[in-house]
Amino acid sequence: MLSESLPTLSSPYAQHWSIDPSIRFLNHGSFGACPTAVLEKQRSLQAQLELEPLRFFERELEPLLDAARNELASFVGADEADVVFVPNATTGINTVLRSLTFQAGDELLTTNHEYNASRNALNFAAERSGARVIVADIPFPIASADCILDILLAHLSSRTRLVLLDHVTSQTGMIFPIEAIVQSLTAQGVDVLVDGAHAPGMVPLQLNALGATYYTGNCHKWLCAPKGAAFLYVRPEKQAAIRPLVISHGANSPRTDRSRFHLEFDWTGTADPTAYLCVPEAIRLIGSLMPGGWSAVMSHNRSMALAARQRLCDALNVAPPCPEEMIGSMAVVPLSMGTAERLADKLKQSLFDRYQIEVPVVPWHSPPWMVRVSAQLYNTLSDYDVLARALVDLQCGTG
Repeated sequence: MLSESLPTLSSPYAQHWSIDPSIRFLNHGSFGACPTAVLEKQRSLQAQLELEPLRFFERELEPLLDAARNELASFVGADEADVVFVPNATTGINTVLRSLTFQAGDELLTTNHEYNASRNALNFAAERSGARVIVADIPFPIASADCILDILLAHLSSRTRLVLLDHVTSQTGMIFPIEAIVQSLTAQGVDVLVDGAHAPGMVPLQLNALGATYYTGNCHKWLCAPKGAAFLYVRPEKQAAIRPLVISHGANSPRTDRSRFHLEFDWTGTADPTAYLCVPEAIRLIGSLMPGGWSAVMSHNRSMALAARQRLCDALNVAPPCPEEMIGSMAVVPLSMGTAERLADKLKQSLFDRYQIEVPVVPWHSPPWMVRVSAQLYNTLSDYDVLARALVDLQCGTG
């Protein structure tokens, strides 16, 4: 049986995070983890705000937002004029869906891999307008990404008004061939809303070249910014129709020195904007940790995720459920267990209570349950070896 005594994290990069060293934290994908230096930057900005709130909000905030947006836009390959900050990708998805107008009989296409919160937002938009949600079933396990576009095209019709797609799927941890999909759908005049919650910092982004109508992504996950930092990208010709969920002063501002898009989104009421303002600090810090910058970080995390997946598959005697080219910094491995939800909850809790491993056990259709591992710089391959042995023990009933 695996020892319940766990050593301190041994990654040389772990010093940059304040994660509990007694926990093997293998779930960066859910909420991210913010480095201590970035949190210190946020605290300094919060102190600046509280020192003189009127000065901060009325005179200092706008140029700070512009500077942060410029750096973020450069990182994701977009024009800063086309990017606004939102608290999270779920807000970005809701913002677009609540702004658009659909009619009875319209079709909104998505896949069976879409994130539950985003799917709920799509269902809400359809229900209030009489539109229909069409779900394209993408197989999983999957032998190749080549079939995804064909399956989507087979579900298109003359009534399709919008396609909602994950860039990186949450439950199954796959990178969709988003470039080919967007190019094909756009050529047919279909608007595409990309749920890129996991993509920034996991995969290289060039949003201008991608050409998606709408794209939203989190900065607090793989970019490692503070919680509550995300962005929404909207193509210029679509911006007039996209309004923030909260309508505020920007709606009737007489200013002409800024776009209505920025005027409305940059101020939706009093809140703490410091998570947005720390995005450049996160980009710079993580990019400085390895020779080769962000490309090296992404490559390192992907290599670790692939190695972790293989070790788990070998230990559990299961096949990898998707090709290597569809893997970024997360990977899932099927589990041999019953279908009852309480069994998954019990397994997840046992992994934490007995082995101090934080890792999600995610539901699916067949197989009904999978374990999803994330790979960030603070992780080591030994973390996944411990997880593999723990899963074998627990599934065999010896743990």
